[in-house]
Amino acid sequence: MSKIILAIESSCDETSIAILKDDELIANVTSTQIAIHQKYGGVMPEIASRLHVENIGIVLKEALDTAKINLEDVSAIAVTSGPGLIGSLHVGLQCAKTIALAYHKPLIPVHHLSGHIYANEFVKPLKFPLLAIVVSGGNTELVVMKKHLDFKIIGETTDDAIGEAFDKVARVVGLPYPGGVSIDRLAKQGKPRYHLPRPLDDHSYQYSYSGLKTAVINLCHQLKQKNEPVIVEDLACSFQKTAIDLLLDKALPAVDEFNIKQVVLAGGVSANSYLREQIVSRLSDRKDVEVVIPPLWCTTDNAAMIAKVGSYLYEQNIFAPLTLSANPSWKLEDFRRF
Repeated sequence: MSKIILAIESSCDETSIAILKDDELIANVTSTQIAIHQKYGGVMPEIASRLHVENIGIVLKEALDTAKINLEDVSAIAVTSGPGLIGSLHVGLQCAKTIALAYHKPLIPVHHLSGHIYANEFVKPLKFPLLAIVVSGGNTELVVMKKHLDFKIIGETTDDAIGEAFDKVARVVGLPYPGGVSIDRLAKQGKPRYHLPRPLDDHSYQYSYSGLKTAVINLCHQLKQKNEPVIVEDLACSFQKTAIDLLLDKALPAVDEFNIKQVVLAGGVSANSYLREQIVSRLSDRKDVEVVIPPLWCTTDNAAMIAKVGSYLYEQNIFAPLTLSANPSWKLEDFRRF
């Protein structure tokens, strides 16, 4: 009998439902809210949750129609229950719990960041020990895995996440949301002519991006006071190079310390072209280390990655009661506690 996992993702501003039949992704439908939030320069939580309510039934129907199955055929319901925006998480969670109750299906709680890591399995199987560089709007974490579903955080940001810094810098120089996409595009046209600091530039695995963001803001103010123009392309290039170089300079020593066999990128910032180029380049002479980069379609929030994790959790009989609640601050290392 086939194992069919129906997965729901609604942690931020994407309403997504995917269906995984054994190892085959037979549906992955996502409704994005980017165009709505662009006018505000970022995600508005209340609007996001209301749009999830409007979209989730439509997305569910399209996913089932695409997969050509009924809810009775599903083996289990996997759902992102944290971290994320509390209102957005609740919409997906209530949908999942309703289906689980009505059709007597097991409910599988999935940690959002584990989904981003396992998105790499749509390219290649995970190989252990593994180093996951998790970079997104809300997270900057270095995660070591010795086996499936075994997450050890060896480093993380002490303040802003790298994606958050990209968005804030973009806003300062008048670039549209999402800032990471705009900065990546313009950086290709610029030169790293502006000198920017590297906060927490030490031998630890900890990060700090707040100081770098503040330095960009101060630089823009100083140039304005001097009546000097900000060359946006050069600033984008300077900021991106500083942020990504710092990320990899601090992360890659873990390859030798933890005898890493595979390095994977995870999260929205993994779509950044400079990051993708640099991680391949820096590890090109390491024949003992495999580099895996998720496909671009899987760098944004989607339910396919949640289904992938859900499949592994299903095999281990990790299910949650219908009293399961959203946990916006759920730690990856505590993913079995819900």
